[in-house]
Amino acid sequence: MTTPLEDIDIKTIDGDKASLGDWTGKVRLVVNTASKCGLTPQYEGLEALYRAFSEDDFVILGFPSNDFAGQEPLAEDDIKQFCTATYNITFPMFSKIKVTGQDKHPLYAALTTQKPDVDAPDTAMRSSLKKYGLTPAELPEVLWNFSKFLISRDGKVIGRFPPDMDPSDPILMQAIKDAL
Repeated sequence: MTTPLEDIDIKTIDGDKASLGDWTGKVRLVVNTASKCGLTPQYEGLEALYRAFSEDDFVILGFPSNDFAGQEPLAEDDIKQFCTATYNITFPMFSKIKVTGQDKHPLYAALTTQKPDVDAPDTAMRSSLKKYGLTPAELPEVLWNFSKFLISRDGKVIGRFPPDMDPSDPILMQAIKDAL
């Protein structure tokens, strides 16, 4: 039997215990992040999205991961400093976790089980990775940094979006609006 998404233990970037249940009743966008990725500038768009909808019970939850080409080499304190100083991030950030493979965190095991397919094409990102000599992970695994999972107010995964989808993309924006 699997643990409900809301009950999975996570740790804040400061090391405090938490769970997704701490945000029950809110629409949540879970994003695996990295500070040294070509997609890292998405932090700016994610923060704008968070500020635009936070009063409507929307939250972004950032989970740093070093799973892809070592693009998150920083320790939690340094990640927090980077996010604050470079992008003025105010949405909750969490401890570094594994989001793919056998040792992936239970949160990402649950996310990819509940939503094994993406809701928008990820072919451009897959092609880009291959161009750089990287082998893209196959679904249901997370493809790369900045993959996005949308969770409803009642804790169900209702959307999954590719890493290269900009936070301001109309498809993602509409999914968030529909969930709110």
